[in-house]
Amino acid sequence: MRKYIFIAACGMLGAVLRCAIKNIHVWNYHGSIPLNTLFVNITGSFLLALLLTVAFEVWNFDSDIRLGIATGFLGAYTTFSTLCKETVKLITCGQYFSAISYIAVSVILGLTSAYIGIILARKNISRFIGNKKEEDLANVIEQGEVK
Repeated sequence: MRKYIFIAACGMLGAVLRCAIKNIHVWNYHGSIPLNTLFVNITGSFLLALLLTVAFEVWNFDSDIRLGIATGFLGAYTTFSTLCKETVKLITCGQYFSAISYIAVSVILGLTSAYIGIILARKNISRFIGNKKEEDLANVIEQGEVK
């Protein structure tokens, strides 16, 4: 039951944040590619990779918290269905190049941001947290508890 509460609460926050970002007007932009949805999906890819890498490889997050963040918050924040709907809208308006560009940019930037999130989590965050774990292990070894 606890995991469903985490998913629902985090999902509500993710949906509210997506809606807020979706309603931001990009000043002086007159292109046909929906930048707000692109931004949401790119940042969502980055955050999902970063947080899950931290949760599985650096810290041992509670599984209910992982579900709340990944499935709830980021599942509600990112929006594949909107990407598809907006692409179909571009196609039906005859903007084929924009539709193909939108899909290509979404996939390329999404994969790139996920990769950067994983690298950032492994190198920088694990270095920061890893130092604390190494210090704790060194203290235990000095006390003679581990041989």
